[in-house]
Amino acid sequence: MSDVVPDISERAAAPAFTSLVDAATLAAHLGEPDWKIVDCRHRLHDTGYGERAYAESHLPGAVFLHLDRDLSAPMNGRNGRHPLPDPALLAQRLAAAGLLGERTQVVAYDDAGGMFAARLWWLLRWLGHAQVAVLDGGVDAWRGEGRPFSCVAPLAADAAVPPLPAPEMLHSALVDAATIEADLERGELCLIDARSPERFRGENETLDPFGGHIPGARNRFFGSNLNGEGRFRPAAELRADFLTVLDGVPPERAVMYCGSGVTACHNLLALEIAGLSGPRLYPGSWSEWCTPGEDGQPQRPLAS
Repeated sequence: MSDVVPDISERAAAPAFTSLVDAATLAAHLGEPDWKIVDCRHRLHDTGYGERAYAESHLPGAVFLHLDRDLSAPMNGRNGRHPLPDPALLAQRLAAAGLLGERTQVVAYDDAGGMFAARLWWLLRWLGHAQVAVLDGGVDAWRGEGRPFSCVAPLAADAAVPPLPAPEMLHSALVDAATIEADLERGELCLIDARSPERFRGENETLDPFGGHIPGARNRFFGSNLNGEGRFRPAAELRADFLTVLDGVPPERAVMYCGSGVTACHNLLALEIAGLSGPRLYPGSWSEWCTPGEDGQPQRPLAS
């Protein structure tokens, strides 16, 4: 039996989790200083839900980040329901939560199949922090295995903000409304809408002023990324599904959108699991695209 203690470089070489992590693996690392857990629970129709649920109980050591306040910028009536935050302000907020350390492994979770945790996953990667994963199965998987919960909030971290990626790198991950509108006739981009088929068809629209989708878009409901237990389906199945949706289009030409730039990140996570890296995000998504003008009518083309 060896009594040799691994040196720092050997410990630093531990594998990073960059898409998903299971409950057993996370439980094995509870309390380790380089592992940070983030509670991302939220409900679109009850925006105080996540904080109440966190106060009642959460995974031990987890901090809470709010979708509207922490992971989105303020709305101005023209930039959608969950505008992309300013990267410098976002980096300050995430550093204050202790999430941007060079060796920090972040694990994000929710109770909605990763619907909101995937937003933090994408935002951290956007800022250049690749060591972030979503807890597969979320709260249900953790509870189902009899894992512990806590009601104690950890002390705030005091961390330096690392340098941001170059502006061109940040911009390269995104597509804006003007670029999409200019491409409608050329068709060089492959738009993939993460909303339900009903909302994609313009039916039962309750969140945005108009129903429908961006002309030419294809539908891939984010819920189809999950199995019946709320966990992500195997990589091979996700890959086959998305290759069918892409229909020969390279992933680099694909643009993910949804209602407000949140569940589009779920599709981006599924694509990463499937080994299909390179798609971009339209952060304003449908809620920005269908913003009415002063006359109350849509400013951009709609399809149903």
